[in-house]
Amino acid sequence: MQDQATEVTAAGIARLAGVGRAAVSNWRRRHADFPKPVGGTETSPSFALAEVEGWLRKQGKLAEVPLRERVWQQLAGHPEGPLTALVHAGCALLLIHERSTVWLAASAGSDERLARLLPGALAQVLTPRLGAVAGVLMPGVGPPDDVNTSDDSQATDRGSTAPAVNTAPTTPDVNVPDTADTSDTSDSPNTPPPLLPSVPLLRGAAELAAEVGARQAFEFLLGRHLDANPRQYTLTPAELAALMADLAGPARTALDPACGTGALLRAVDTRPEQWLHAQDSAPDLAALTALRLALHSRAGVRAAAGDALRADAFPELRADVVLCHPPFNERNWGHDELAYDPRWEYGFPARTESELAWVQHALARLTDGGTAVLLMPPAAASRRSGRRIRADLLRRGALRAVLALPVGAAPPYNIPLHIWVLRRPERNPAAPEVLLMDTGRFAGEGRGGPDWAAVREAVLDAWRAFTRAGRLAERPGLARSVPVIELLDDDVDLAPARHLPPPAVADGAEQLAAVRERLGETLRLTTDLTPPAADPAPPVRWPLTTVGELARAGALVMRTGGNGGHARLPVLTDTDVLAATAPSGTLPESDEDAVLTEPGDVVVPVLGGGSVARVIEEATAGAALGRNLVLLRPDPTALDPWFLAGFLRGTANNRQASSYASTATRLDVRRLQLPRLPLAEQRRYGARFHALDEFERALRHASRLGDHLVRGMYDGLTDGTVAPD
Repeated sequence: MQDQATEVTAAGIARLAGVGRAAVSNWRRRHADFPKPVGGTETSPSFALAEVEGWLRKQGKLAEVPLRERVWQQLAGHPEGPLTALVHAGCALLLIHERSTVWLAASAGSDERLARLLPGALAQVLTPRLGAVAGVLMPGVGPPDDVNTSDDSQATDRGSTAPAVNTAPTTPDVNVPDTADTSDTSDSPNTPPPLLPSVPLLRGAAELAAEVGARQAFEFLLGRHLDANPRQYTLTPAELAALMADLAGPARTALDPACGTGALLRAVDTRPEQWLHAQDSAPDLAALTALRLALHSRAGVRAAAGDALRADAFPELRADVVLCHPPFNERNWGHDELAYDPRWEYGFPARTESELAWVQHALARLTDGGTAVLLMPPAAASRRSGRRIRADLLRRGALRAVLALPVGAAPPYNIPLHIWVLRRPERNPAAPEVLLMDTGRFAGEGRGGPDWAAVREAVLDAWRAFTRAGRLAERPGLARSVPVIELLDDDVDLAPARHLPPPAVADGAEQLAAVRERLGETLRLTTDLTPPAADPAPPVRWPLTTVGELARAGALVMRTGGNGGHARLPVLTDTDVLAATAPSGTLPESDEDAVLTEPGDVVVPVLGGGSVARVIEEATAGAALGRNLVLLRPDPTALDPWFLAGFLRGTANNRQASSYASTATRLDVRRLQLPRLPLAEQRRYGARFHALDEFERALRHASRLGDHLVRGMYDGLTDGTVAPD
């Protein structure tokens, strides 16, 4: 049983069986026949997935494992690690996507037979699509005898030639049979084939592809891996990638020299005879990008591993478009060994200016008139050490726009990143103006991210108007085109906010008067809602129960959030719950169903140590439940939702149900307590808790209006639109 090689943790077992981790610990203690650990550590053991599934099925605890969960556990517990497993799965999915008959013929027999046939079967797809990198992606895969892997027909495209280490695709019309040789050879070696441990995963991935498609199956597995390892990768959000690709425009040849997981190139609009070039210093990421792009479109894909600044894999490439999200604040980018590199047309970057090295690398790989779009830290627009390079980029017309994004657009989420749009100058005179834009007004509340629809509309409208006319009329507080001569001072500071006119405030005094009137109405409402004086009462000792006991008895249902579902929906985040605001978050689409809120649900944040519970009302119903939230859906014949939420907010109640780590407090919702009371008595308490909630909301609204009024008065007095008396 080769599936024994796949391991699963206690958390994975809990997900398979649909229980909590505590239940798995109980099974290990109570059942002598529970599978023994095969790896991991004493405190975090791992188990053979096949043994676990067999035990769960025998005990009747595994009625039906969701296919996607089973495949994910096979990938996560792969003996060679999840990244290798993901690459293997991607190769098989590409074979299924392009040569399904070859896969069906090869997979018809035993696992060992499939493992022996896979290298030859995969060669029929990987080599034509991905060239020399095929042997790196899968062990034993090489070019078949009847496949011409030369790329002479494409080598002259924009002058590009690829080194042998690159992925060098051939033309799609490759003369290979549609069926694999599925006969077992008598001289097969006795040693097991290297792909044998991956066969159960590949069969599961094939089942998943039959349900949702090969491309969607790979995106699901890749997304789960990225979600499970958030600190290992610096991701480019899909909305930002799409915006950057739209700014760059259509491309027959595109390059990303720091491709990561391929989000930017995946956002490029597909065109006939298109070629996508990708490079990353991490070989695994270069391989994943190659597979992702090959599954996404019919474009030719060239991918290479290596640091693009030190070891450029495409030195002769002249691309129509370069997209890049480079690493930020790198001191060890090759400053000492690259001093005389011909790419530094605009000046040799200082050791602290790695981002300007990436800017010049992108320009060097463009054809004349080609466009580069880079995500940049805001400091790159104003650091003194980079002012000479910025000045030369402006003088020669290479830098066309600097666009400030809202806070939260991409990691690091606490600073407003910039997009730089550059064009390799042609023989025409340098452009006299540069577009500067600040979209900070579209920042979302909390951690929900910006209003991407508004950002996209504003940026593309301004950019297209600017490119048509060469200049842009002022849009107060948002955008303007600035003459280059105006920027060429001692600092060459390109931060957009420092050059934009203030927002239009012609009717600022009238707006402030309206805010003041609304504040007065809210304060009067707050006075009316102030709770009456509390009547003293002797302490009451009720019989208590817990949320966990109520869930087991069927009085309520518990659900946890965090999945995006099949369609984009407004997401209720923990920040929204804490601030009592409307749903403001987003989650990536996934094949796992989102948890949707309904009127009467009670939502509780589990991080942060606060005593908060929110009852969902009609205005919030239908939103997806975000991460770090637990939803309690009470049976209305047994529990009043306001009674439930009110008692869950007790400080002592939260203290006894919380656990403490070095950096955070986590609430175990199952341990929260509430009294056993008749439904009529619950409703009495619930009515009082509901009134307190309305009072609290009014106070919050008054606070926000007061902040708005104070901020507006300061701004009006300082910019001259409000008189001091």
